[in-house]
Amino acid sequence: MNSDSYIKIENLSISYEEDDGGRTSVLKNISLNIKKGEYLAVLGHNGSGKSTLAKLLNMILEPDSGKIYIDGKEITDPSMTEEDVFELRKKVGMVFQNPDNQLVATIVEDDVAFGPENLGIEPHEIRKRVDDALSAVGMSEYAKGEPARLSGGQKQRIAIAGILAMKPDCMIFDESTAMLDPLGRRDIMDTIEMLNREHGITIIMITHYMDEAARANRIVVLDDGEILMDGAPTQIFEQHEKLKECGLDVPQCVGLVNLLKERGIIIKGECHTPSACADAIVAALNKG
Repeated sequence: MNSDSYIKIENLSISYEEDDGGRTSVLKNISLNIKKGEYLAVLGHNGSGKSTLAKLLNMILEPDSGKIYIDGKEITDPSMTEEDVFELRKKVGMVFQNPDNQLVATIVEDDVAFGPENLGIEPHEIRKRVDDALSAVGMSEYAKGEPARLSGGQKQRIAIAGILAMKPDCMIFDESTAMLDPLGRRDIMDTIEMLNREHGITIIMITHYMDEAARANRIVVLDDGEILMDGAPTQIFEQHEKLKECGLDVPQCVGLVNLLKERGIIIKGECHTPSACADAIVAALNKG
């Protein structure tokens, strides 16, 4: 295993049984390396296999064939015990689409403490972890509040804090902004970036929002259970025709630059995020 790989996937396949007894392949012999501290977005249309991949990495599902290594340990080894899986989930936390499905307590700080308590952490350390996690996601003032009274974005930040309090090395976000309004989505994306940048947490973000994927350092595109593309956002979004063929589009700012190019206005530089696009357009206007 490469020394810089935190997650290594080798020839991974999984299929589901249909009602008629047949099987449908979801992932087909995929291989992938993810470095420690990387911020990876996994893109794909519905049914491409991206959420299945997320569940395999957390051992919610088991593959038909292939191997997964996390931090040097093969988690697909048949000899894995329940205790081994428990240890894995301390390292790899998962945040799902609906925050209501992850909130278990009637008080915010109790909800964040739930994970560390199940890990058998000492009470004084739990207190510190809860305070630190709530501070990290900007929710300290709601510690004594009721999750039911929070907005969708605030609930999702509490769900993130609950995972963060377990001090994972890696966090997987499985369509974690899909049920949020634009403001809630922006807040969660800012939080995800902060966790990667300031805490060094490896981020795997499963999404179908192109603007969200553009904020990652690397993008993997899944299509029909196979890896279609793998590279930096600029490399991926340059292949807009290939993206359209698998039911995806480019971020709005990249689309704008492409439209300007068709009209003879060339914008140079990285344009896959709104701020970078604005800077590139201003630079082009100043040159003109």
